[in-house]
Amino acid sequence: MRAFLGILILFLVVVAFVVFSRRGKNFPLPEGETMPFAEEILRTRTEDSTENSMKPDAQTSSSSERRGAFASLSVSAREVFVTDGTKHSIPLEEILSGGVPKDGIPSINKPHFIPAREADAFLQDDSPGLGLVYDEEARFYPYQILVWHEIVNDIVAGDPLVITYCPLCATGIVFDAQVSGERMEFGVSGKLWQSNLLMYNRASDSADESLWSQVLGEAVVGRHTGTRLHLVPADTVRYGEWRAAHPETVVLSRETGVRKPYGSDPYGSYYTDDSVGFGAMFNDDRLPPKAFVLGIERDGKFKAYHKEALPEGTTTDTFSGADIVIEKNSAGEVRFFAGKERASVPAVGSFWFSWLAVHPKTELWK
Repeated sequence: MRAFLGILILFLVVVAFVVFSRRGKNFPLPEGETMPFAEEILRTRTEDSTENSMKPDAQTSSSSERRGAFASLSVSAREVFVTDGTKHSIPLEEILSGGVPKDGIPSINKPHFIPAREADAFLQDDSPGLGLVYDEEARFYPYQILVWHEIVNDIVAGDPLVITYCPLCATGIVFDAQVSGERMEFGVSGKLWQSNLLMYNRASDSADESLWSQVLGEAVVGRHTGTRLHLVPADTVRYGEWRAAHPETVVLSRETGVRKPYGSDPYGSYYTDDSVGFGAMFNDDRLPPKAFVLGIERDGKFKAYHKEALPEGTTTDTFSGADIVIEKNSAGEVRFFAGKERASVPAVGSFWFSWLAVHPKTELWK
């Protein structure tokens, strides 16, 4: 009887492995002749999306107004191509395997939160994470948890948000998960572009799934190619400073439904050495490759700001014909505003090499 049970368990394990492996081999990249995609709307910045991107930063009451206040352009300006019937805006040969299959890194889809007093048991003051204030709700997502999951599909103040983190690029970015009025749920594809996380949107029909570049915040392979996600302001901060600034904050719980060695980090010294990989190259002497920068876009131009070099308080700059005001507080939260109307300018935090890899003509604030 024991021998039979042993054989049965082994059989089930093998079946599960085969099913999981097949599932993980989704997103086969197309091959064949590549041609420009002629649908001009994918390269057109609509008046509506431009107006949304320039709304003043303010606390608003409705979810649609909150999304508009922090909206980035909803249509990409990147050129779109088609290969074997599949649209894409990045070279397919630059997409690499991250060493895990689709959903091999499990997203958190039903997150639980605990008060800061409980999180003190496993977080130190210098523990890094992603701090979010959305409609007056403060949340902290520890990187010691996100490093094992990379994506959290969350609901904050009634709105669907996707919290994302790529350890290779130090990109902690929050997006509005509604696309054309439809809530999307995202997972980890197992693929990388320029060392950065490629997410995918889950769908009942695989033809409706696309690959999304986290650092660009847009779909880059598949039917949704050219669609951009609206960025929601969030900050890579230390827990102690975040809690001091937001004592009412709640913290993502380790009770994720998946057993992981939270508190350990599989990337080790990667964050501090000068190595880059997985398709990214680095040849720049303005900053070390893993200096942490905040990158902004305006009128198709890009600029990066070394976060450590930004002083607390208010800093002024000029970029792309506009006055830029940068406000940094003691918790490490940074906000960018443009012009007399103080239009909110979305910013992406990342390692310098990662920002430079996707925006090679970027300026750097000094």
